Amino acid sequence: MGDSRYDRRMSFAQRFATWRYVINTANLPAGARMDGVSKWLIITRAAVFSMTLTSGLIGGLLAIGADAAKVNYWWLALSVVGLVVAHASNNMINDYFDLEGGVDTDDYVRALYAPHPILSGMLTKGQLAAAIVAANAVDFAILVVLVAARGPLVAAFALGGLFVSVFYVAPPIRLKFHGLGEPGVFVVWGPLMIGGTYYAATGSLPAWVWVASLPYAILVTTVLFGKHIDKIAADGARGVHTLPVILGEAHSKLVAQVLMIAFYPIVVGAALVGWTGPFVILTLLGVPRLVQVLGVYAKPRPAEPPPNYPVWPLWFVSAAFVHTRRAGGLLILGLLLNAILPHVRLPWT
Repeated sequence: MGDSRYDRRMSFAQRFATWRYVINTANLPAGARMDGVSKWLIITRAAVFSMTLTSGLIGGLLAIGADAAKVNYWWLALSVVGLVVAHASNNMINDYFDLEGGVDTDDYVRALYAPHPILSGMLTKGQLAAAIVAANAVDFAILVVLVAARGPLVAAFALGGLFVSVFYVAPPIRLKFHGLGEPGVFVVWGPLMIGGTYYAATGSLPAWVWVASLPYAILVTTVLFGKHIDKIAADGARGVHTLPVILGEAHSKLVAQVLMIAFYPIVVGAALVGWTGPFVILTLLGVPRLVQVLGVYAKPRPAEPPPNYPVWPLWFVSAAFVHTRRAGGLLILGLLLNAILPHVRLPWT
């Protein structure tokens, strides 16, 4: 970015306010100057890191709730850090290969809702490639430590995630182009992230953890569905056959609504059978937000953005993300209470 947007003399309060805004919106506040932290928060799309952090915390809290004595908190923390770094790498990989493949242009949705690292002038292609290599080097070092501590199964989780991360947009597979991006995200943010974190923390992986990983995986998938619904016309014109392009807008919105609703009975069912403890039933406090979001999906996208709306032309993804953040936060709270009060159980469990 030009010097007019970069200022080393900002106060910490100004910097913090800017960082917070970037994390919430993926954009700089109007009139704000950019520092190094806000620049990299934008480049890595840190606004969506909360979903990865939530997946990691779910895996860790499931492990603590099951048997806190078996948890190695160093390996747990290291695995969560690795997940966030991998997500940063994934976002940069997507931007790099979508630009290389001719998908990302100045008038495409990606460059309209937030600055594109290269198209906006923040980085050159070479600098973005170097950042991708650096992020993957950090993750490789973390992987070596965790494999030494827990064995080769950790590598299987990591390599599975790396496969989806790279080939989500990279040739020759390009999962997103063939309706496989949404299933890939479901697998990564559920079984791979949650199950992998549980395994890194404990060295074991009971079968019920796979099932317990599904509800939040469903929520993250709804966010991607929302984003791809917002991009149906642009993606279809570029030959990017996401599931919403294949299904059409009406059917895609219905699928997204069903997935959002499905989160709640699965979470409650896991509590009722005694897998996760009773406090996850607190997720039902997210139902009012769910109803609001279902209402958004029941209507067409408005012709113009509301005042001060930061990520236009995205619309449905924002509603899905807000719901995912609320429901995921309540799930974390419930799992935390289960870990703090492990002897509280439903009478029949």
